[in-house]
Amino acid sequence: MNDFMEYLHTVDTPTLCNAIELLKVRPHEEGFTPLQVRCLFPEMGRMVGIAVTATVETVTQMKPRDNRTFVELYRAVQNAPKPAVVVLQEIGAHPDYAVHCGEVMATTFQRCGAVGLVSDAAVRDIPEVRALKFHYFARGTAASHANFRIAQVGVSVQIHGMVVHPGSVLHGDENGLALVPQQGRERLPEMVERIRKREGELMAYVRSAEFTLDGLHNRIVE
Repeated sequence: MNDFMEYLHTVDTPTLCNAIELLKVRPHEEGFTPLQVRCLFPEMGRMVGIAVTATVETVTQMKPRDNRTFVELYRAVQNAPKPAVVVLQEIGAHPDYAVHCGEVMATTFQRCGAVGLVSDAAVRDIPEVRALKFHYFARGTAASHANFRIAQVGVSVQIHGMVVHPGSVLHGDENGLALVPQQGRERLPEMVERIRKREGELMAYVRSAEFTLDGLHNRIVE
């Protein structure tokens, strides 16, 4: 598994997504986040990790805040396979007010073995967390965390339609975030090389003096 995770660091996320399509293990419109989820620190390069999941409830205060659930989440990160990525889904009624992580939580997650965090809401403390070299994938930022609590730890979550289970492998860069499927995983390097070869040959032709649209048609239309 460690060798596979290291290999994933050598592949950009769009190429990986194209390679996954060749595996034919899921519909093409599944397994990646839409444009609402942004990579906030693109200069850090690729994030690869194993999901530790939780739901968060903000503002509506269905139940009082209980710091024991925060410790439960930290413990789940500490006990999870590494590298870990924390994935948080907002279940409250006002997600635009939800801020799921800042410097204190990011530092604690990092000490427990996480390399980044994915949220379908906001995060904060951008300069401080950037200095930690802790990845943030989120909708954006906001100044206050409002009233929030960790609702459930270790449950399947949805990040704008992308279902993430505990233990899912995530891959993200400045282009976006994707799930690495379990099925066909051993064939991914082969598919990646096929994509790179095909795109390399096509781009070489498009850039060459021999380029014509008729020639392009013959190469891309079956």
